[in-house]
Amino acid sequence: MFEKIKSIIGEKFGEEVIQAEEPEALQPALTVEAARIADICLELRDNPGAYFDFLSCLSGVDYGPESGEFGVVYHLASIPYKTSFVLKVRVKGGRNTEELPAVPSVSSVWRTADWHEREAFDLVGISFTGHPDLRRILLPDDWEGYPLRKDYKTAETYKGIKIDY
Repeated sequence: MFEKIKSIIGEKFGEEVIQAEEPEALQPALTVEAARIADICLELRDNPGAYFDFLSCLSGVDYGPESGEFGVVYHLASIPYKTSFVLKVRVKGGRNTEELPAVPSVSSVWRTADWHEREAFDLVGISFTGHPDLRRILLPDDWEGYPLRKDYKTAETYKGIKIDY
């Protein structure tokens, strides 16, 4: 299945869109060019050779302050073909709220991405360009920072209430 998906992507978008391969991983994955992720996902959904009709999970990743990179991991599933595949993207991004890393939204491909992307935005601080309603989903609107970032400093209080960890 790995080679088939790689071939579908390579033929449609060119081999250069594939940045890294993990064919022997427990969940085989391709890292692709972030700017093309929505187009690639649409192709993998609509192509009869793949038909990934379900986005089962989307996760934001912080690769650490020293790398200056963030990522998004997409777990795709084809219910009729009973197969799954992982796509990844990596982007540069700042560590403050004015320089959020940005990745194109795939919410136009799979409606479930709406909530997944909001969660990655809320907890990791990844912006999804083209998202219809990108706002916090788990934390209060006035929460400062992104708790799943590796350099996140836990607040001692919230609205005058002590946060005890």
